[in-house]
Amino acid sequence: MLSYRHGFHAGNHADVLKHFVTIQLMQYLNQKDTAYSYIDTHSGAGVYALDGTFASKNAEYDTGIGPLWERTDMPAALKEYVDLVRAMNPSGKMRYYPGSPYIADQVAREQDRLRLFELHPADAKLLADNFRKLDEHAAQQGIRSTTRGKRVLVTRGDGFQALKALLPPPSRRALVLIDPPYEDKQDYKKVKDTLAEALVRFPTGTYAVWYPLLHRMESRQFADKLKQLQCSDWLNVVLTTNTPMPDGFGLHSSGMFILNPPYTLEPMLKQVMPYLVKVLGKDSGARFTLESGKPTGARNNAARRPVAR
Repeated sequence: MLSYRHGFHAGNHADVLKHFVTIQLMQYLNQKDTAYSYIDTHSGAGVYALDGTFASKNAEYDTGIGPLWERTDMPAALKEYVDLVRAMNPSGKMRYYPGSPYIADQVAREQDRLRLFELHPADAKLLADNFRKLDEHAAQQGIRSTTRGKRVLVTRGDGFQALKALLPPPSRRALVLIDPPYEDKQDYKKVKDTLAEALVRFPTGTYAVWYPLLHRMESRQFADKLKQLQCSDWLNVVLTTNTPMPDGFGLHSSGMFILNPPYTLEPMLKQVMPYLVKVLGKDSGARFTLESGKPTGARNNAARRPVAR
């Protein structure tokens, strides 16, 4: 299914959760000099114009990056994410929002490798064009190139299928981000099957999965199925900004499920998530859930921590 365009949703509350967590995962990998691979299976266009036709239609950024834009009291991990978005808007006006490929390019180091996949033909072209422009700008500024050479490779293709050929990476260090549109309910099964195979090929990698929480059964059961995968341990964080509508319309909650998370992630989320609930929450249904544990069948230390606004 090739109808989904992330531009309609850029900068919403789900992007806030996905992108600030992704930055923290990469910063943890940055602590060691050894290079790592960042693999994005569903990259999108890379950069989004918030005043463009897509993003301005529903202005979903008003429920995400918008309320954070002028805040001065943010926890450090969240501020790092917002500062990155501010840096691409030097006028101070919120006009552009970075997708995960742009964020990864900004956080990764010279020696790290980015492998970016996008199947939608229009977004794949935009992704390649956006990185070409970044490359040209870098060359004008005398800064290292981004797309030239082997550092960044942009490919139009199925990220699910492409992942298997990239694992294990040469350095045996990698972060894999998987966030398909989930318009097709088969995406839920594809994610689990892809992760199961990836963990056989590269069991020590860090895998981050974004997912929506919807009325659809596949969505409601998704996290519990991921808990069965054979990894070292897992972490699941969910942000809910409002009480679900009776008709199920609208995205009220989304989650990030991380396999083999760094030990620093859970304590950081304990600090940041109550703040996000306070700032992005719309009603008394706003809350977060934070769980961690071992795969189902192993000794499970999972603990649920829902917090009401």
